[in-house]
Amino acid sequence: MMTKTKRLGLQGIALSAAIGAVSPVSASTISGQLSNAEGDPIAGAIIRLTNVQAGVSESVYSDANGRYALETELDGELRLRFRAHYFADHEMQVRLDGANAMLSKDLRMTPLQTDREISESLAASYHFNELPFDTEDDQPFTRDKFQLECLSCHQLGNPFTRTVRPADSWQQTVHRMHAYMGAVGITDKDRRRAEIFAEGFNGEPTGMRPEFPFDDALANTKVYEFQLPGSGVPHDAYVHSKNGLVYTVDQFSDGMFVTNLKTGETEFVPHPEQDMPLGGIFTVLGIPPAMNKVNVRHGPHSLAEGPDGKLYVTNSYSASIGVFNAETNRWEQKIPLPGNAPYPHTIRTDAKGMLWFSVVGTEQIGRLDPATQEITLIDLPEPRPVAITPAVLTYGVAVSNYDGSIWYSRLWGNRIGRIDPETLEVTEIESPVFGPRRLRFAEDGVLWQTGYGHGQLARIDTKTMDIKVYDMPEFAPGARPGPYSLNIAPTTGDVWINETMTDHIYRFDPREETFTAYPAPLRGTYTRDVTFTEEGWACMTNNPIPVQALEEFTGVLMCLDPDYRK
Repeated sequence: MMTKTKRLGLQGIALSAAIGAVSPVSASTISGQLSNAEGDPIAGAIIRLTNVQAGVSESVYSDANGRYALETELDGELRLRFRAHYFADHEMQVRLDGANAMLSKDLRMTPLQTDREISESLAASYHFNELPFDTEDDQPFTRDKFQLECLSCHQLGNPFTRTVRPADSWQQTVHRMHAYMGAVGITDKDRRRAEIFAEGFNGEPTGMRPEFPFDDALANTKVYEFQLPGSGVPHDAYVHSKNGLVYTVDQFSDGMFVTNLKTGETEFVPHPEQDMPLGGIFTVLGIPPAMNKVNVRHGPHSLAEGPDGKLYVTNSYSASIGVFNAETNRWEQKIPLPGNAPYPHTIRTDAKGMLWFSVVGTEQIGRLDPATQEITLIDLPEPRPVAITPAVLTYGVAVSNYDGSIWYSRLWGNRIGRIDPETLEVTEIESPVFGPRRLRFAEDGVLWQTGYGHGQLARIDTKTMDIKVYDMPEFAPGARPGPYSLNIAPTTGDVWINETMTDHIYRFDPREETFTAYPAPLRGTYTRDVTFTEEGWACMTNNPIPVQALEEFTGVLMCLDPDYRK
């Protein structure tokens, strides 16, 4: 298939990519075997083929015998890269001409030799773990509290964020970050946190040596990546139920990416200004410190499909719900929140077609009737912050398949709550896992929830309130994962979990109670939310904030096909 790039004027940028349908009928194949210097097979290595001009990549993993086979419709001049833990990357240019081309590429990979080489190859988590955290639970800067606060939006420990800096320089950054959450003035805690950064990120290689066991499921998996050109913060993605296109809101580019997975075409549709100034509602309200110093008017963050097939978007900066018409591929009106409630966050649709969303700035849950455009804001109980900054971050929202109740999480308040959809009565309980982030209901009515601070997954039967907590895989002692969001695959019931610090994506099998960890093709991986195609692909954006912290420096829509070989 030929590739080309085209522009669509004010409608945005379109990128055509050479990516085939789910079952290509005329695919070429690159195959071979990977081994070490002694000839022993290397299992779980990532073999990644890229059309650089189109910004499209396809990856597979080597099996237990080190063998791989990558079927593809990519053609022309392509870049082939081999990557495995503790081995040097190997890249080469290859050419595939036409259909049914066959290439054989065996490789003996070179082990990394020095501590510096090994350190630079490791994910952010293993550098973050070198910080001198407090060790007593009642102290402010324990690892879990640090992870809860400082990793909520971006990685710490990747090459972009672990630069060597004196404490005075770090203090400016810490103060700015605290100001985002309403903490003003330089405090002793600002200074102490800055000292921790300066001491831990000192330029020395990490001594951690994580171990990555091989899972047979990797050999059945293929990963597709679509670059999102010009992206700022590509956040949540959603597969539309009618047309199968993937819609990705970009918070800092103020618009919507629309991707066709079968053709590879991606179009960016900017959000119209709609009389909103730069800085959005924060500028309107005269809030100067931090939130309005961004070239953003609306800041689309999360999206859900309404009963009319339109996409309803939380515009975090313009304190509104944006409406995107998937049929016309255009933004329509924005629906302002009452009282200028800033930073609407996560949005979901219930069985009656009502849309429910969290509001971080006012610690509320909102309800939107798309037929009348009436918005109701529900006040939540008094915030009880468990971290250092005063916010609690009312965050995730989920709709029960069992009784239609609405559940929410308060990330820095360590609480989850239930709202009766008829009476709007609110009940809160302590979260069973520390740092409840996003949460979802499975078809059987079970609520699944991530615990960001301790790297855990919770199963909550809301009918009986029986709770079970699972520790996520830990590849090195103490280097806990950062589970961000999750979703439940409709065909299998598997729980797919986004993660922010280990360059992996995770899948949990509730029947076997086992995890599968998929190494991501790019270093700096920070995925946001999971959505599923009809074929069972798990799709998500990859963006660590800023996008320059992600290898190749561009936000990506990534899809995993776990049944590629089946």
